[in-house]
Amino acid sequence: MSFSKRFILRTVLIPSATVLGLASAAVLAQEAPQPAQNTAPVTSEVEEVVVTGIRQSLESATEAKRASVAFGDSIYAEDIGKLPATNLAETLNRIPGVKLNRDINGEGVQISVRGLGPSFSKVLLNGSQIAVASDGGTNGGSANREVDLDFFPSELFTRLDVAKTPVASTLEGGIAGTVNLRNARPFDKEGTHLTVIGQSQYTDSNDEVSPRGALIGSQTWDKFGILVGISGVKTKTRIDGFESIGWTDGNLSSLGVADSNNGNGFQYAPVMPNNVRNYTPGTTLDAAALAKLAGVSADVLKTALLPRLGRNSYTIGDRSRVSGLISMEYRASDDLKFALDTMYAESNRDYQRLNMNWYVRNSGPGTAPTSTGGMVPIDLTVDGNGVVTDGTFANSSFFLENDIFDQETEFYNINPNMEWQVADNVRVNAQVNYSHSEFFREQPQFDFQTPRESGVEVYLRNGGSDQPIITTNVDLNNRFLGWQWYRVNVQNVKRETETQGAHVDTLIGDDDSNIKVGVAYDKAERSIRAYDNSAAFQQAVCGAQCAGVTGSIPNSQVARYLRPMDTGDFGHLAGGSVGYSRFIMTQLAALQRDTNYAYYRDTAPEAIGAVTGGATGDIGEKTGGAYLEANHLLVVFDRDLRLNAGLRYFHTDQTVTSPVQAGSGIFDQTLDSTYDDFLPSFNAAYDVTDRLKVRFSASRSMTRADAGQILPGTTFSDPSGQIASVGNPDLEPYFSDNFDLGGEFYTGGLGYIGVALFRKDVDGFTDIQQSQVPFTSLGIPYSSLTDTQRAAMEQRGGVNALVTVNRPVNLDKLKLEGAEITWVQPLDFVAEGLGFSANGTKINQSSSTGLFAAGIAPYSYNLQAFYENFGLSVSLNYVWNDESIAANAPQNNVQVPLRADERGQLDLSAGYTLPFLNESMRVTLDALNLTNEPLRTQFGFDNSPYSVYYPGRQVLLGLRATF
Repeated sequence: MSFSKRFILRTVLIPSATVLGLASAAVLAQEAPQPAQNTAPVTSEVEEVVVTGIRQSLESATEAKRASVAFGDSIYAEDIGKLPATNLAETLNRIPGVKLNRDINGEGVQISVRGLGPSFSKVLLNGSQIAVASDGGTNGGSANREVDLDFFPSELFTRLDVAKTPVASTLEGGIAGTVNLRNARPFDKEGTHLTVIGQSQYTDSNDEVSPRGALIGSQTWDKFGILVGISGVKTKTRIDGFESIGWTDGNLSSLGVADSNNGNGFQYAPVMPNNVRNYTPGTTLDAAALAKLAGVSADVLKTALLPRLGRNSYTIGDRSRVSGLISMEYRASDDLKFALDTMYAESNRDYQRLNMNWYVRNSGPGTAPTSTGGMVPIDLTVDGNGVVTDGTFANSSFFLENDIFDQETEFYNINPNMEWQVADNVRVNAQVNYSHSEFFREQPQFDFQTPRESGVEVYLRNGGSDQPIITTNVDLNNRFLGWQWYRVNVQNVKRETETQGAHVDTLIGDDDSNIKVGVAYDKAERSIRAYDNSAAFQQAVCGAQCAGVTGSIPNSQVARYLRPMDTGDFGHLAGGSVGYSRFIMTQLAALQRDTNYAYYRDTAPEAIGAVTGGATGDIGEKTGGAYLEANHLLVVFDRDLRLNAGLRYFHTDQTVTSPVQAGSGIFDQTLDSTYDDFLPSFNAAYDVTDRLKVRFSASRSMTRADAGQILPGTTFSDPSGQIASVGNPDLEPYFSDNFDLGGEFYTGGLGYIGVALFRKDVDGFTDIQQSQVPFTSLGIPYSSLTDTQRAAMEQRGGVNALVTVNRPVNLDKLKLEGAEITWVQPLDFVAEGLGFSANGTKINQSSSTGLFAAGIAPYSYNLQAFYENFGLSVSLNYVWNDESIAANAPQNNVQVPLRADERGQLDLSAGYTLPFLNESMRVTLDALNLTNEPLRTQFGFDNSPYSVYYPGRQVLLGLRATF
C-alpha cells in the first residue's frame, strides 16, 4: 500500500513477542541504527521486510517471534501510529498482561505488567534508565520510581519493548518486567522525509475541541543523518465525578453504647440542635432516642456506614504538553557508528477543582467554628452490609472545597552511544546517559461552610446507580446562603529527579554461539519537598480557626467572593441523576488578590508532608553492575534448540534523607544502607515441529523498595489528622524467583496461537496495613498539628485521639501464578484484509499473610478486529480488566478493602489514504471510550463507591501527510 515504511528486522535470541496482533520482535534487540543497549545476540541472516500496513506488520512480527528465545512483547512504529492511543501508556495497554493506570480524565498514565504495580517495571529510554518527576496524575502521590508515560507522545517513537523474563544483560530493577522506549532516528528511513500530523480532539465531557499536532523531519547523507521532531497538545479538560474519601460510621460510645471496633468517624447530636423541623432544641438525644428517630436499633445505627465526605466533584482547566526530539547519527564506517539522542518535554496542568462536601467526617458537637452540633438521623434504611441505602440527616452541613491544581513538569534527556564492530567476532556497544526532571505543584485551597445549626437537611438515596444520590433542602448554588469560612491552605510540593549512567557491552563470538560481558554504572537521585504556609495564611485571611472574626475577609464579606456554577449540565455523562447538580464557585482571582495569596505562597516554609499525601525527602542510589551471558544454538533431533544463560551482579549504595519534626522545628535525618546480589537467568526455545515451538525460562529478578515507603517520618493524608502514613527506611529490595513455560503453534502467514504460563515467588513484597493507635504513640508533638487538625483531634479525645496509621508491611512470600493466551488470525476466506487478534490473562495470587498485592486483576483480555485494503484501515480495540483490590482492609478502621471496579474500554482507529498527491496524505479518525465507561472504585461494597469519574468520549479527527 502507499503508506509503506521500510524496516530491517533481524532474528534474535531474546524475549519473544506475543503482542495482540502488533508488530513484534525480541525485546531489546538490535537493529542497524540501534543504540548501544543491553541486547542479546542476533543471527547471521538479516531479512529485509517492507512493512506496508497492519497485515504485513503482523506477519513480520510473527516471523520475529518464531526466532526469539524468551518471553516479551514489542510494538513497531507502523503500529504505534495506527493504534487509538494518545501516548505510550495507551499504546502499551494492548499488550498481554499489561494493565493501565488512568488519570481522572481517563487518559493512561502508568502501566502494570503481570499484575505488579508500576514501580515493579523498569522503564528505559534507549536502553538507559530514566526518571520523571511527575506524580502519577491529578490525584497522584507516587514517589518517582514509576514513570508517567503520558509524558511521551507516540509520534516520536518507533519501537516499544516489554521484556517479561530477564536476560543477564538487562538492567536489574524490574520484577514485573522491563520496558524499553526507542525513539525515532534518521537512518530508520534514509533520505529526506517530512511528516506532518494535525488533529482536532473533541471531548464530550465539555463539548470542546482542542488541538494536537506533530512535525517530524529527517535528512540523511552518506554518513550523517539528523532527525528533528516536535509534538504538542493543549486540551480543555473537564471531569465531573463523585468522591467519598471512604465511608465511616458514627461514634455512640459517649451515649452508653459499646462502640470500639468501628470507624467512629463522626458523632451524632447528643442534644437536639436548633432548626430541626418541629423538634424542641436542647432535648437530650441518647442512643435510644437517636435509634428511635432513625427507625433502627442502636446496634445497627452504630455501624451504619455513610460517605465521610460525600461530594460531587467538578474539575475544569487546561492541560498542555510539548515534546521535542533531536537525534543525530554518524556512521564513520560499516563497523563504527555513533548516535546522539536528546529529548525535552514540558507538561502543564492548570486545573481548578470544586468539591461540594456533605460534612460527615469529624462532624459533631463542639465549640470550633467548623463544628456542626451533630447530625440527627431520621427514617434510615440499612442493608445487610451496614450501608445506609435511604434516610434523612437533619442538622447537616456542607462545605465548598476549592482547590487549585497548577503544576509544571519538565524533563530532558541526553544519550550519546556507540556501536563498534572491532573484528568479525567482537562487537562493542557503549553509551552514557543523563536525564533531569523537575515538578512543581501549587495547590492552595479556599473552603466555605454553611452556618452551624441552620436547618440544612440531607436526603440520601443509595442504590441502582454508580453513586449515591445526595439532595438537600437548600440551594447550594446560592451565594447568599450564609456561607462562612471553613479553612484555607497554602500547600506546594516540589519534586526533582536526576539519573546518570554509563554502560559498556561486549559480544565475543558469532551469532549462533557467543559470550557477552558488560559493566554498568547507574546513579539515580529523587527529591520530594513540601512547603506549607496554611497556618499563617489562615490567621491572616479568616482569623483563628477560620472564625471569621478577624482577617482580611470577614464572614460578612464572603458572599462577594462567590458566584453561581458556570455550567448547567453537571453530571450529564452519568446516565442518570447525580443528586444536587449546581453549587457555588469562587471568584478565584479576587480571592487570591485580596488575601495577598502570592506572598504566602512564595514565603511558605518547608513541611514534612506533601499536599498529595506522600512522604517527603531525598533518595540517592548508586549502582554498579556486571554480567556474563552465553548464547548457543544446538541441533537436537534435527531441530533447533536456542539457549541463553547468564548471571548478573549488582551493588547499590543508598542514602535516604527525610525532614523530621522536632518540637516546632524541622531537621533532616540521613540514613545509609547497601545491598547487593547475583541474579541468574536461563532461557530456552525448541522447535518441536516446523509449526510448533516451546520455550522455557527460569530467572531471579529484583525491584528496589518503593521510594515513598522508604522515607521515614509521619505524614497526615487528610486535614483532620485522622489518617497518617509512617515510612520505613529499612525496607529491603524485593526478590523474585520466576518460572515461565509456553509456546506457539503457527497456523500460517501471520497467524499463530500462543500460550505462556508464569509463576513469580516474591520475597519481601511490601503492602500497606492499617492499624488504629493513640496519637501519643506517633512520636510527634501535638503542637506541630495545624489548627484544623487539633480542632478535629479535640472532638476525638485530644492527644489520646485514635489515628488510623498506614504502615508498609513486608509479606514473607507473595506468589503470583498466571497464564496468557494469544491468538492472531487472518480471515481472508471471509474478506481479504480482514483479521483479528485476541489475548487474555489470568492471574492468581496468594501470600503468607493473607494480604493482597494491590491492582492485580484476576482476569483481563484484549480484543482487536482489523481490516485493511483499498487504502482503508480500520482497527477496533476492546480492553477489559476484572475487579481488583486497590488497597487492603481495613479502611478507615472498617474491615473492608478498596476495590477498583471491572472496566472495559472500546476504542476505534481508522484511516484512509487519499488517492492524489502521490498518495502522501492520510485522513485519520480515532474514537476513544466509545461506550462512555466511568472510572469507579468502591469502599468494600458495590453501593459504597469511593470515587466515580465520568471522563466521557474523545474523538480525534486528523490529517497525516508524509513527504
